[in-house]
Amino acid sequence: MIGVNGRKVNRRYAGIGLGQCSGNEACDTAGIGLIFVRKRFGSSAGGIVMSWLKKLQSENKYVVFFFLYIGFCISYIDRSAIGLSLPSISKEFNLAPTEMGVVISAFFIGYSIMQIPGGWLADHLGSKTVILIAMTLWSIFTFTTGHASTLAGLLFLRFVFGLCEGPYAGSCYRAIAEYFPRELRPAFATGILSSNYIGSAIAPVIIVPLILWFGWRGMFQILGVIGLVYVFFYALFVKQTKPKEEKAADKGNKTKHFLHLMKYSMIWKLVLCAFCISCINKGLDAWMPTYLIAERGINLKAVGYLTPIPFIASFLSTAICGWVMNKYFDKKEHYMIVICAAMTAIFLYFMYNAETIMWVVIFQCGVYFFKACIMGTAVAIILKIVTGSISGSATTLINMGGQVAGFISPMVMGYLVYAFNGSFNAVFYYLMGVATLCAVSAFLIPKRKEDMLDVGEDE
Repeated sequence: MIGVNGRKVNRRYAGIGLGQCSGNEACDTAGIGLIFVRKRFGSSAGGIVMSWLKKLQSENKYVVFFFLYIGFCISYIDRSAIGLSLPSISKEFNLAPTEMGVVISAFFIGYSIMQIPGGWLADHLGSKTVILIAMTLWSIFTFTTGHASTLAGLLFLRFVFGLCEGPYAGSCYRAIAEYFPRELRPAFATGILSSNYIGSAIAPVIIVPLILWFGWRGMFQILGVIGLVYVFFYALFVKQTKPKEEKAADKGNKTKHFLHLMKYSMIWKLVLCAFCISCINKGLDAWMPTYLIAERGINLKAVGYLTPIPFIASFLSTAICGWVMNKYFDKKEHYMIVICAAMTAIFLYFMYNAETIMWVVIFQCGVYFFKACIMGTAVAIILKIVTGSISGSATTLINMGGQVAGFISPMVMGYLVYAFNGSFNAVFYYLMGVATLCAVSAFLIPKRKEDMLDVGEDE
């Protein structure tokens, strides 16, 4: 017996070509399949298969960006499914508004818990390994959600789904650092964030028909299968690499560099900004379908048409905000956050006072444009000023702030709806308040003088 990628394999299946896999992440994925091919067809066939697999693998940054983008779209479609199916689920399980808020929040508890560990794993194992494991597991639990029979079971599945999806965002940002030079990372980080809004925009177009045709249970099962298909293609076509500036000496010091980073007050103010704006983001994503149905009196089919429109505004915002930040706000990026937070609060006020559905959607587009720019800017700042060796861990600090809000905000909004007898008036005042807090937090960030933060790499 000899070792193959950490596993014991019979010598007669470990012949020609297996050594060619050294350092290649795809060989891990294809290893067992290769052994089977050699056993069935001989070692020469196995060598041909491995050679063919290696040719499919790519380090091209645009190919990798495409796969990361599709993966993020899938993740947002999967998580949006619960909000769009909640009216059907609440009828079947007879849920009160507060219980509906807890169902939504259960995902974000698990998701928040895995933010920093997920980024740490990506920094130490590489983005590809973590992405494949995370997406396989969350796709399985998405599928299993369709089999929930009790409220407790549904809450458990949503929590574990959050744990499994948690590492994905940090791994994606780590991948941006692995495949892109530092000067391009802000633009492509915000570009990858735009996938969140494309995913959220197309989610109703995909999910509502699936609910109408197959029910909410069948919809979750279909989404789980789609995720597993993506995992196969990502494993096949993406080759693992590492950031260009990462040195061999960094390998044992990544945790120390990360702890050093957390000493900067600027980081925690950005985390607070991400928390505040995500209170709006996650709250509206979760409750907007219910608001349109209960408060504005439209049906589920109309919700499917209207819900995607504001996400187009968010897509445009994140697609350009990294470029705008680099060109016009270099070393004073926090002022961009202040402006966008103020505009978010203003458009929330207009949205609250709108008299027709048309104006609600128009002002909601304004809210989504500016709030998306804030989150994109916060992540882009981190990738711009932090070394690539801890990019996964560093960006998950920002994402963690956002996901904690995803746990808290839907429950707060559910309680406010319940406390005010189904009215959403208090909800909008709450949203305007957190937008104001975001602006204040960003304003208190001092103007940056250095290009990159010192995280103790030269010590």
